[in-house]
Amino acid sequence: MRRRMRRGRGAALLTAAMAVSLAAAGCTTGPDARQDGRAPEPERTHSTAPASGPVLAVKVDNVPAARPQTGLEAADVVYAEPVEAGLSRLMAIYATALPASVGPVRSARESDLELLGQFDRPVLAFSGAQSKLLPLIDKAPLRAESPNEAPGAYLRAADRQAPHNLYLSPGKLLPKPSGGAALTTGFTYGKAPAGGRAESSRTVRYPSASFTFTWSGSRDRWLVSLDGDPARTADGGRLAPATVVVQHVKVRESHFRDFRGSNSPYVESVGSGKAEVLREGRAYEATWKRGSAADGTAFTTKDGKPLNFAEGQVWVVFAGHS
Repeated sequence: MRRRMRRGRGAALLTAAMAVSLAAAGCTTGPDARQDGRAPEPERTHSTAPASGPVLAVKVDNVPAARPQTGLEAADVVYAEPVEAGLSRLMAIYATALPASVGPVRSARESDLELLGQFDRPVLAFSGAQSKLLPLIDKAPLRAESPNEAPGAYLRAADRQAPHNLYLSPGKLLPKPSGGAALTTGFTYGKAPAGGRAESSRTVRYPSASFTFTWSGSRDRWLVSLDGDPARTADGGRLAPATVVVQHVKVRESHFRDFRGSNSPYVESVGSGKAEVLREGRAYEATWKRGSAADGTAFTTKDGKPLNFAEGQVWVVFAGHS
């Protein structure tokens, strides 16, 4: 049953400063840990078996004071979106693995609701929203789980300052990962298409933020840098997706402003446009199409065939029209 009572913004935010064990933030490690000291990647399957539950979507802070973030390496998909003042924020989607902790958790935006429409009643973990947006979140086809609704699922880290210190324990919201079938993004995975061009690095810039992805042949992954600095996991590793998508979208003003009066950008994820797909050290020109908020996004080559992604984590960076 949906919770529709919100007991005052911020009233239910935890006041006790409780340290989060960042060492336990990743997925479980053990004798199968890699020889280079990194934890094994979570198994990511795309089976046709029915999903056992919804995806978990977590809004994650992405300003310097929030780094290194916790739990991003376990996400199946990480969306990067523009927010107020030219900054960026992340939405991490979990279907095949649940880390012990994710954060810092921050507030939701209007365009998140359109983006999440592709999933079946997803669980949205966020730390609050503009007051006029809260009724829209209540009406959206999702399960909203902020600290107001689920105070036992959140902790505040003692070694960081608010608002960059709120962390989620995903296991308090979902008993287990729901499986790859819950990941109804529309993405296809498999052999790379023919063509493309060699690409060693790609940078996407927002007015006050940047994302750089540098190909590592030894890792077979794109190493992430945020605002020019290496993006690290809580245990010191590197964030390193297998596929990066630069998706060119319309970014317009929303109906909402922050407390400073800055307008909150609205990312139009329904529609069509151009994209670049980076995998295995090459860049492929693509067309994206999403017919409605209930649909996933299809990426196709210039001849209309599905453009496969590499197996593993995907980062989608929303950029303005090129």
